[in-house]
Amino acid sequence: MTTLRSLYQPSLALLTDLYELTMAYGFWQSGMGERRAAFHLHFRRNPFGGGYTVAAGLASVVDFLGGFRFASEDLDYLAGLRGNDGGPLFDDGFVRHLEALRLRCDVDAVPEGTVVFPQEPLLRVVGPILEAQILETSLLNLLNFPTLVATKAARVCEAARGDDVLEFGLRRAQGVDGGLTASRAAYLGGCAGTSNVLAGRLYGIPVKGTHAHSWVMAFDGEIEAFEAWAEAMPNNCVFLVDTYDTLQGVHAAVEIGRRLRERGHRMIGVRLDSGDLAYLSIQARRILDEAGLDDAVVVASNNLDERLIQSLKQQGATIAVWGVGTRLATAYDQPALGGVYKLTMVEDGTGWTPRIKLSEQVAKISTPGIQQVRRFLRDGEFAGDAIFDETLGIAQPLTIVDPYDATRRKRFAPDTRHEDLLVPVLRAGEVVHTPAPLDESRRRARTQIDRLHAGIRRFDNPHQYPVGLEQRLHETKTRLVLEARAAVERRRARNPG
Repeated sequence: MTTLRSLYQPSLALLTDLYELTMAYGFWQSGMGERRAAFHLHFRRNPFGGGYTVAAGLASVVDFLGGFRFASEDLDYLAGLRGNDGGPLFDDGFVRHLEALRLRCDVDAVPEGTVVFPQEPLLRVVGPILEAQILETSLLNLLNFPTLVATKAARVCEAARGDDVLEFGLRRAQGVDGGLTASRAAYLGGCAGTSNVLAGRLYGIPVKGTHAHSWVMAFDGEIEAFEAWAEAMPNNCVFLVDTYDTLQGVHAAVEIGRRLRERGHRMIGVRLDSGDLAYLSIQARRILDEAGLDDAVVVASNNLDERLIQSLKQQGATIAVWGVGTRLATAYDQPALGGVYKLTMVEDGTGWTPRIKLSEQVAKISTPGIQQVRRFLRDGEFAGDAIFDETLGIAQPLTIVDPYDATRRKRFAPDTRHEDLLVPVLRAGEVVHTPAPLDESRRRARTQIDRLHAGIRRFDNPHQYPVGLEQRLHETKTRLVLEARAAVERRRARNPG
């Protein structure tokens, strides 16, 4: 299996923001570095205005954590950093501490391909606060973008209604890693293949593609170009027909398709890359059928996304394969998932103490506890998720409280079928979970989406899937918020200015 460490030979320990290291240094200096803490990674709203999100990126996380070390080059670089007084930013003792550092954290995460929702932890880190803090930026980087693209791909495939969707976005992706990450995540989200040959080699994704307009333009005419292509690659003939006149291009493709058949080969189809795709696909399908090439498919590209595909379907387009590039590989119209990583518990001499962050925005008030997500099923569909604190347990019958509206509640009987989503990934720094193969995660994503009510899967004004805090956790959070706000008011009273 291709790993991060095989792609990037240098250490990735410095794949982080400086403030993670300066805080780690502060914990080390204050003697707090060994204090155990719990952090949770979650997001605050589903991307693209949708009703669900598809988790992706865990395979890279496991690989990253399993090989986490500060190399000598990393340590030399950190030792050379300077503060604003010109002196070393970090003490030599701290640099030596990093040299000896080996992760001792416990990490739990939802498997790739799992549908997840706002406020639910995708990943939980429990361990020495110095170590857990250093990991923040890296984990967000490795989970945010692939989760975003996998979700976009799932939506595009939903719009295609079972037709093959091919990811064609490498040329518009944000750099080498952006292209590779997008290709893998798009396949996990449901795409049937990619044009990205390196992703095909590294991840075992089927690769697809034939020729561009420049092939046609290099010849005196389309017939000559298509004939030369058929001679060169008789087993890979999808002819791009819109270089000059699309429907005339289809007729030219039909002529070469007949010649291919006489030679014992088959034309796969024609590709449309511009113009009125609904009208042109219908006309192309008619021309192909009348020529007896009913097994040739119509492929379409040209800035497609889930909404345009949905519209073309509604217009009766006869497209069978969809090439989706820029708007998939760049997660077009939402450039970031917005994942966050929050401290939720610290351990002292008396046990675990919850921590909370206040905000004027309800969505930004953090949730305390060592969190787990319990998903309930009824009649083959997902019925709701409970976020609960493992240190508090669950009251029965279980009641979940909407984190944005405490008057909205839902109950689940003790015998309701359920599963807990976070699974062990690391224990005391050792990898204990091998992520599923990519094809298996891809199947999981499809199965998970199929278990969502149709209203949650729609693109416009989707139904809100029931996610809530288990009642004990809700009560703890409410108490902490009230106590924290009361403390703020007392400080204001002492310092009115």
